[in-house]
Amino acid sequence: MQCKEIMEIIEEVYPKEAALSFDNVGLQAGRSDKEVARIYLALDATEEVIRAAKDWNADMLITHHPLIFSPLKSVTDENFVSRRILELIQSDISYYAMHTNYDVLGMAGLSERILGLRDAQVLDVTAEIAGREEGIGRIGSLEKTMTLQECCAYVKERLELHFVKVWGDSDREVRRLAVSPGSGKSAVAFAIAKGADVLVTGDIGHHDGLDAWEQGLAVIDAGHYGTEYIFIEDMKQFLEKRLDGTELRTAQRSEAVKLF
Repeated sequence: MQCKEIMEIIEEVYPKEAALSFDNVGLQAGRSDKEVARIYLALDATEEVIRAAKDWNADMLITHHPLIFSPLKSVTDENFVSRRILELIQSDISYYAMHTNYDVLGMAGLSERILGLRDAQVLDVTAEIAGREEGIGRIGSLEKTMTLQECCAYVKERLELHFVKVWGDSDREVRRLAVSPGSGKSAVAFAIAKGADVLVTGDIGHHDGLDAWEQGLAVIDAGHYGTEYIFIEDMKQFLEKRLDGTELRTAQRSEAVKLF
């Protein structure tokens, strides 16, 4: 199957039009007519991930975060981003990124299911697709009321994490939970407006966390990677159902963020 045919299968469910205006999704390097027998899946197109894809003789690399996000003025080996692009092209690996289109149409619902939210709604509505509101994150109710400390343990268990960072009173009871995978500073206002007791997200700065708590919102920072690595297995299952005869391999956590 050619790369462009795989792209069509992906974009039938995750159209590029669902991506936010600032984003850069789709085929970023390589040939659309490349015959693809092996696909490597990862969160980021790091040097380690590209090397692993090459060593496995992958024909296509699919990541969540786009390698090309800001405009490039040249593609040479003198820049750490364009050096990876060169390596992908020289290795004849077609590289495809699906970022906020997946956040809106995949990641939000997936995080809702993993965290077991009930009566969930879109946290930050960004589009109406097929008559339905879609967007970034979800807000809903936990199965039962728990303390913030218990909620931290619950989030670590559900997301299979070693640790989280938290702002709030550990003894405070929480029930209404908002989740915004990735970088969630902008989700704080939406979570407060929609009555969340706690927000689960990543990349929260010290003052952002304090400000949220001052407004009555507890914050659990589970990390950018910790809230989004779920993309990898989800896309593996998505492609397994739709591609016959195509081998799939996923990046291990050791190929991305390491925890000590």
